[in-house]
Amino acid sequence: MEVRRVYQDAAGFAGVGYVRVETMVKHFPITIDLEFDQFDGLDTRYVLILNDQLPVATCRLHLFDDHAKIERVSVIPEWSRKGLGSQLLKEAEQWLLELGISHVVITSREDALPFYLKNGYKQMDHEKEGSGAFVCVYVDKNLKGE
Repeated sequence: MEVRRVYQDAAGFAGVGYVRVETMVKHFPITIDLEFDQFDGLDTRYVLILNDQLPVATCRLHLFDDHAKIERVSVIPEWSRKGLGSQLLKEAEQWLLELGISHVVITSREDALPFYLKNGYKQMDHEKEGSGAFVCVYVDKNLKGE
């Protein structure tokens, strides 16, 4: 497996798109126009995992002044439950620390909450948001452990 940081990389961005279409557009009630938004592009940072040359998992990093969001965590179904999601998070967290960001927020599908809790995230509150295609909850993590 190769873990790749994608930034200003057209081939990497194509791999990111492939995974997100295979995971979200094909398996959930999400159109391609909803899955890809104004925060996607060559100047966005992503983590991509490849098996040989085949993209199998990805996530997006959305940077703010005092924190970041890890978004669009996606693993192709036949590759799920093999530790790739945790690998994505670890690489994204390391990259964020290198960029000087230590507070991370994730908006998670409610059914994925146990995965994020297992990876050291804490549920921010018990309110749920259902304005999109899923019921979502918010989790966060201080990467410096404070």
